[in-house]
Amino acid sequence: MLEISNSVQLPDSEIELSAIRAQGAGGQNVNKVSSAVHLRFDIQASSLPPFYKERLMALRDSRITGEGVIVIKAQQYRTQEQNRGDALERLRELIVAAVKVEKARRPTKPTRSSKVRRLDAKSQRGSIKAGRGRVDF
Repeated sequence: MLEISNSVQLPDSEIELSAIRAQGAGGQNVNKVSSAVHLRFDIQASSLPPFYKERLMALRDSRITGEGVIVIKAQQYRTQEQNRGDALERLRELIVAAVKVEKARRPTKPTRSSKVRRLDAKSQRGSIKAGRGRVDF
């Protein structure tokens, strides 16, 4: 059971985990042991609330296929158990990040006094630079 939030959990039956051989360097061990984990999770066929499904489907993420299947490959660790935990944690983080609602940004304007301060500083800087000219006696 993967716990997304206090009210939302995913049963293990909805998450498909398969062991595969890891890529990259590792000597003879990498050719013998299937330590990497391939995770597949079908968004539409899951028991997630509709809001979660909509937000996940709207994500523009390379890990989500066109059919709405999340594919995560975990091969960072040497053991299959650690890679399984890593894949599940990455799935949980993806779902949590998708449903997090960002606060709307309200554009602000500078205050009148800050505009006056800026213009005063500009004119003062200009007078300093004007005083650097050639001096004739």
